[in-house]
Amino acid sequence: MNQDAAFTAPWGAAVADGVGGGPAGDLASAAFVHRLAAGRVGAVEPEALATSVRAANWDLRAHVERDVTLSGMATTFTGLFVSSAGDLLLAHTGDSRAYRLRDAALVQQSRDDSLVQALLEQGLVSAEDALAHPHRNIITASLGGRERDAASVDVHEARIGDRWMLCSDGLTDYVPEAEIHAMLAWHADPAVAARACVELALTAGTHDNVTVVVCDVLPDSGADAGETAGTAFYGSAAVRFMEGL
Repeated sequence: MNQDAAFTAPWGAAVADGVGGGPAGDLASAAFVHRLAAGRVGAVEPEALATSVRAANWDLRAHVERDVTLSGMATTFTGLFVSSAGDLLLAHTGDSRAYRLRDAALVQQSRDDSLVQALLEQGLVSAEDALAHPHRNIITASLGGRERDAASVDVHEARIGDRWMLCSDGLTDYVPEAEIHAMLAWHADPAVAARACVELALTAGTHDNVTVVVCDVLPDSGADAGETAGTAFYGSAAVRFMEGL
């Protein structure tokens, strides 16, 4: 079962990974991503993005209230959106990741909400040991329709020529960053680069779903960012919600 969901559009993109061990992770990721993308199109203010995240999170709560067997379902979320001020907004919760390739350097821009990340920051485990830690899949934040749920929203410069990658942990838990860096730097076409990263994870024998979205920052084409053309859903979102935007 694919519990990952994603969408891409000229104005934004996101990856969500249904939390393993809970019920209906595929529904959680799909419902959240679809509600977020279908409910708001175009450039956005940080406060409006936070509001859209809350609305999509409450949509998960509505599913649970209709069907009590879904209680406990949740998803991670990492999204990149064009702001109305011309910057980029990175929204995040959980352990799906965002990386930025700039001037040949690949740097993680999101912080994992995970037990192992907390141990790393406290100096209790090394970076090398964290890669094989038995509890590396335990996350400390997710979205499941709860009142306390939230996603961080950070502002980043939209520099022409930057390349961003959003991915589920099916990639980063199994493929070293150096290999991911090589694929992102080698392939000029973002779709080809995304596919190459997925193939790396499959070759490495990943035991998890793998979703990779690659976004290039391009000059303004003058097109209306609110148009739905070029918007698509992937993974569980594409399977469960066929009506599009």
